[in-house]
Amino acid sequence: MSERAWRRWLLAWNLAWIAFFALTGAGCATKPETIVRTVEVKVPVVASCVPKTLASAPAYPDSDAALKAAPGAAERYVLLAAGRLLRTQRLSKVEPIIAGCR
Repeated sequence: MSERAWRRWLLAWNLAWIAFFALTGAGCATKPETIVRTVEVKVPVVASCVPKTLASAPAYPDSDAALKAAPGAAERYVLLAAGRLLRTQRLSKVEPIIAGCR
């Protein structure tokens, strides 16, 4: 091969490599197409199962102070019976609500 042919071949070879690297480098420079996806995520929401219409607990007549202040056993018994009646009424309202929360 003559020197002139050798230089042409070398120039062609170098241009081929330059073109190869330019094309492959250009492929790396492009950004991939952005994929937009809508994903539904279910998150539990904390909700109170106690209705706002439920009244607060009443002042029970059989408190410690009332029982200590009662003059006799009969009066303490009356206070305990009245407290039991109020608690029974309150439980009849509260128990169905608690069962619904479970």
